[in-house]
Amino acid sequence: MIPILLPRYFQQRVLNWFNAHGRKNLPWQQKKLPYHVWLSEIMLQQTQVATVIPYFKRFIKQFPNLSSLAAANLDDVLSLWAGLGYYARGRNLHRCAQMIEQEYAGKFPQNLIQLQSLPGIGRSTAGAILSLGFDHAAAILDGNVKRVLTRFHALTGWPGLSAVNKTLWELAERYTPTRQTAAYTQAMMDLGGLICTRTQPKCDQCPLQTHCLAYNTGNPVNFPSPKPSKKLPIRSIQMLILVNQQQEILLEKRPAAGIWGGLWSLPECPSDEDSKNFSKKHYYCATEKASQLTQMRHTFSHFHLDIHAVVMLVKEWRPPLMESDRIVWYNVQQLQKKGLATPVKKLILFALEFSATQPKIQVRRVYPTIK
Repeated sequence: MIPILLPRYFQQRVLNWFNAHGRKNLPWQQKKLPYHVWLSEIMLQQTQVATVIPYFKRFIKQFPNLSSLAAANLDDVLSLWAGLGYYARGRNLHRCAQMIEQEYAGKFPQNLIQLQSLPGIGRSTAGAILSLGFDHAAAILDGNVKRVLTRFHALTGWPGLSAVNKTLWELAERYTPTRQTAAYTQAMMDLGGLICTRTQPKCDQCPLQTHCLAYNTGNPVNFPSPKPSKKLPIRSIQMLILVNQQQEILLEKRPAAGIWGGLWSLPECPSDEDSKNFSKKHYYCATEKASQLTQMRHTFSHFHLDIHAVVMLVKEWRPPLMESDRIVWYNVQQLQKKGLATPVKKLILFALEFSATQPKIQVRRVYPTIK
């Protein structure tokens, strides 16, 4: 029978390993700022460190502090976020900065409950801000830490289940030290990210190997238990790429809630409707012709989206006099500055290449282009 490793010995092994092998040169570690910790933690949710690094550097360059982020236009924030996915994180980031600026005089609260009341900050992110940003004794439970604790105790059951998650939080609280909390927190994240990986864990390099119950089962990759499989439903839409003679694309701002919330996107037409009639009825565009450009599948966490892209050359645009600013024309240069979901950006650039090869038409401008 494997003896139980007391918390103080667990902590010491992890800290000793971190001192010798942990990551200490990540961009958000260079200055011990709660703002940097918070920004990196939000970006790292469901995203690899290597992917986050260039995004973090660009964000810090444009928004060097919380006040500059709070004062920014949401479009500028989402433009920098484009490509990271899970766009609600970007919207919550902006709203959270504004709330801290307005309600806490621009300073992060040092209270777990107050932090959790802010948009996009859950229990683990709040713990990371307190431990890494202020060196307070607060536990975290991100994906890496869950994997380490699940394997160390050979816990069965998907960690997303309430009972399993509750047990993991109890373990996280038990092992988190009251001193050297920042180092311990980073060490646990590094241990999960570098050693106790999802596949092919480097058990021979793990400081917890001798007491790890999953390792001693002979097959540690069986832990954590996988999420119960569920067949994702499939949705299908047409995306309309309306291009005028000036190579401008008609874009529509999506509602704040839902997929790609707050980003600029292409008009969406139900698969069973005629794209030309739909464009005229809903976007006031009379089109010269419609061409099936391509189709692609984009997978969200809860469904597959099959996109059938249709490029259409616009010969006339006649919007109402009181046109909403949610529908605008953008040129190629502006597209690079606006928040666009990655698949939408790919379709637009593909369409511009396509339309450049087509015969030019004379466009009747009944209403001036909105800039």
